[in-house]
Amino acid sequence: MKKIVLFFICFTLISCAEMQQVLSQLPQTGTTGMIDISGGLKEALNNGISKQVSKLTATDGFYKNEAVKILLPEELRKVDTGLRRIGLNSLADEGLKVLNRAAEDAVKEATPIFVDAVRNMSFADARGILMGNESSATSYLQNTTSTSLYGKFNPVIKSSFSKVGADKVWQNIITKYNSIPLVSKVNPDLTDYVTNQAMKGVFKMVAVEEKNIRTNISARTSPLLQRVFALQDKK
Repeated sequence: MKKIVLFFICFTLISCAEMQQVLSQLPQTGTTGMIDISGGLKEALNNGISKQVSKLTATDGFYKNEAVKILLPEELRKVDTGLRRIGLNSLADEGLKVLNRAAEDAVKEATPIFVDAVRNMSFADARGILMGNESSATSYLQNTTSTSLYGKFNPVIKSSFSKVGADKVWQNIITKYNSIPLVSKVNPDLTDYVTNQAMKGVFKMVAVEEKNIRTNISARTSPLLQRVFALQDKK
């Protein structure tokens, strides 16, 4: 069985000849000398979730992180301007803040979704992921899970809107704005917008950790990460 696994991974990751050349320069593991490529990639992604995505769940995890801060959609920028024009600066500020609060709250509930997605990653794209660019593993996760993640994440965001009071704040904002004479009335789908922006933020933070592991040897904090990403270093 071990020989079958060894052959399969050699075939999918890199040609056997190339693989043997790289492996000959690396520490051997177990009786087969095989490096658990999939396990290393999963560990890197899980590190991104535990070390980086967890930061988003804290108060101001989105709101004070300029890399992922959720800004108003284009349709609502005129709402922000209109409210400030009539002296409702605090309401406009609160409207932006609660969108980010909803995302921060939702990520707490959604983290297991990402963990499951990482756990189910197969060997199929191992070569392209490991030997790809600095965010290949993150891109793979994003491309293969975004549709299902949206379906699970969206109701969490909707619930979080209610939990943090964002629904009431924005109902008030939209009502006040639409009452301003001569403005074009708005009725945005903020749940959809925040869901997509929150997902982008999560993937961006996973990518931060992946890049760190790929480019910074000291960030490879386990023997498995060291062995697996040494293959990438030699490409």
